[in-house]
Amino acid sequence: MLDQVDYWHWWIFAVVLVIIETLAPGAFFLWMGIAAGIVGVVLYFVPDMAPPFQWSIFAVVSVATIVIWRYRLARNPTETDHPTLNRRGAQYIDRVFTLEEPIVNGSGKITVDDSTWKIQGDDCEAGAKVKVNGVDGVILHVKRLS
Repeated sequence: MLDQVDYWHWWIFAVVLVIIETLAPGAFFLWMGIAAGIVGVVLYFVPDMAPPFQWSIFAVVSVATIVIWRYRLARNPTETDHPTLNRRGAQYIDRVFTLEEPIVNGSGKITVDDSTWKIQGDDCEAGAKVKVNGVDGVILHVKRLS
């Protein structure tokens, strides 16, 4: 069966990989689909190519395209109008809140919108205004305002 691989088999394989990419997006199968399409084009022009060599070309081109894409993506990140969308704590930086509970021994709690956050900062009494100036995981770092 593998002795009779034609160029159109590779093109069908490329289409299947691209369909898989649309069902499970992650920019991984897309590049493998492109590699399969390239092998199909090469096989179209060199029809007597042995299947092990075809698979070798597919493997090398797949790895190369994935590595090149990852490198390009790391060097040119996608611009967004909501850079803190999935970083909820970062959305609170530079916001001012009034403490409902005091900060004792450098830590306390604050209610922000619909949730309670741990805070760290200088000791303050309840009712003091604080400004969030940093985030460390689930802890907001605050500074007392005068």
